[in-house]
Amino acid sequence: MTTSTAAVPTSEIDLYSDESIREPYEGYRELRELGPVVWLEQSQAYALTRYAEVREANENWRVFSSAEGVSLTPFVNSILRGSTLGSDPPLHEHLRSVSGDRLTPRALRPMRERIADIADHLVEELVERGSFDAVVDLARVLPMTVVPDFIGVPADARGHLLAWAGAAFDVMGPDNSRCAHAMPLQGELFGYAARLAQSRDVEPGSLGAGILDAVDSGRVDAAQAPGLLLDYLAPGLDTTIGSLGSAVWLFGRYPQQWDRVRTDPSIIPNAYNEVVRLETPVRGFSRITTKDTHVAGLPIPAGARVVLLWACANRDERQFPAPDEFDVTRENAASHVGFGYGVHGCAGQGLARLEGHALLTALASRVERFTVGEPVHVMNNVIRALASLPVTVTPAA
Repeated sequence: MTTSTAAVPTSEIDLYSDESIREPYEGYRELRELGPVVWLEQSQAYALTRYAEVREANENWRVFSSAEGVSLTPFVNSILRGSTLGSDPPLHEHLRSVSGDRLTPRALRPMRERIADIADHLVEELVERGSFDAVVDLARVLPMTVVPDFIGVPADARGHLLAWAGAAFDVMGPDNSRCAHAMPLQGELFGYAARLAQSRDVEPGSLGAGILDAVDSGRVDAAQAPGLLLDYLAPGLDTTIGSLGSAVWLFGRYPQQWDRVRTDPSIIPNAYNEVVRLETPVRGFSRITTKDTHVAGLPIPAGARVVLLWACANRDERQFPAPDEFDVTRENAASHVGFGYGVHGCAGQGLARLEGHALLTALASRVERFTVGEPVHVMNNVIRALASLPVTVTPAA
């Protein structure tokens, strides 16, 4: 049920209910129809629902600030303040500069061949099996092989990483049961990062080693090191896993789109963008307004919590014709906001793209068809991903 009060429409939709997590898109459509700004009664927050306004707010960090945290849970925001996720320029730019040079396309280029080899061997093995779980056996394996090595996480902690990463996103939602369940795991993650920064037990030459070098050189305080070690862990795992699992699911449902990819593998980068647009891995983070402002003529007061709904914006009819259709040749697929946008855009998206492109390339050379079973969705406040997807592949001739 929806109503309208004052200038800003109000909705009773609970974006964080089980139903909305499993099937969010009708709710997103209803919110977009209500207006570019909607008051979410269940979350006690405003939401930006349409593409133009979401993208503009992502760019306008001076008004839509991350400095007070990006969660809907106040306690979590108190922990995030001063971190990369919970800061604005100039602090945000300074913190990102500590490891940002390792995430540029040029810096990542030497990893391309290794990632392609891992993807090719993985796909070869799975095609020989014929049937497998596209999430457990495929989508998780590549990031769990690449990301911990890239960050420098020791082998003894790797069995905890998926649970910790999921918890890191769950606590970005409202203070609901999922958030409460994730809090102890989030505590474990922070505790582990603090011990890792103190023990300095990271792989030489890794991103983690570079962060500790920055502490030694005085570029950052030792107290900031644990947070910096965590900055790329959860995003580097869950967002990539989500997009890879969704890719198999979509290509199983739309075999003609897979034919296009196999016929012309040069469109794989665009196809990956279309997967991220249609099944955006991170539904959205929130901001705090630093002053009274208007969005598309609608008022939002200073100090308001505002959710930037990237997943909703990526299906906005005003930006993407036939937005619910999966089209790997979509001309503007790359304009999606699935990795955020502006100064707070996902720093690790280059690595995610390398992994996504490598896996789709390996699959395109070996798989003619995906026959997918019933998917099971991850029940997470922020992540849109599959927990399981049975699939049988028809090998390419």
